[in-house]
Amino acid sequence: MTLNTRHWLGGAFIIVVLDQLTKHLAVAWLNYGDPVPILPGLNLTLVYNTGAAFSMLSDASGWQRWLFAGVAFTVSVVITLWLRQLGGRQLWLPIALTLILGGAIGNFWDRISLGYVIDFIQVYYEKWTWPAFNVADSAISVGAVMLLLSGWITPPSRAEER
Repeated sequence: MTLNTRHWLGGAFIIVVLDQLTKHLAVAWLNYGDPVPILPGLNLTLVYNTGAAFSMLSDASGWQRWLFAGVAFTVSVVITLWLRQLGGRQLWLPIALTLILGGAIGNFWDRISLGYVIDFIQVYYEKWTWPAFNVADSAISVGAVMLLLSGWITPPSRAEER
């Protein structure tokens, strides 16, 4: 079976659904800013991020909401067009793009509907704490690493696997 654009867009849709579902559960079950220990080094902590990655520009006056929403929208359109061009010949690159697309749409949805992104996963070590993140951020991060590695590593394409 050759995977096509519909399959990749379906994968992105699943990421958006998982992201929005987990954010909904976080808002329903967690108190804002109150860490809930899950494992050593892992808390669930509900926070609202009006900025970008690592809360960059979160203290700006509100214009950043539309800037980051516009960036997410543009990235989503570019990735969708890119996926259409790939067809079914490759596997690694479309997976990376699908992860980034699903994550971008998940956070775009929050920015447009709420004005901020819901984050709730917090990783820490002793006194060092990584900024809270969510499923969309995770998908974007994994997809970005895969995209970067795709320049150095060329895994087999779907056609070569048969």
